[in-house]
Amino acid sequence: MKEQVEAALDKIRPVLQNDGGNVELIEVTDNGVVKVRLQGACHGCPMSQMTLKHGIERVILKEIPSVKSVEAV
Repeated sequence: MKEQVEAALDKIRPVLQNDGGNVELIEVTDNGVVKVRLQGACHGCPMSQMTLKHGIERVILKEIPSVKSVEAV
């Protein structure tokens, strides 16, 4: 499943990189939780939670139905 998550993140990365940010996959747990680290301009941005839930999580859940949630670490 880790490879599928990386592929989904690759679809999101160009948008984040256009704004000076990025996302790093940290872990995919056995119970379907994807843990990521926001980097660059995304780290500490006031809109980062919205980016995480309405951008990153939405794409990953659409691509990989077995994923339950996405969390920032």
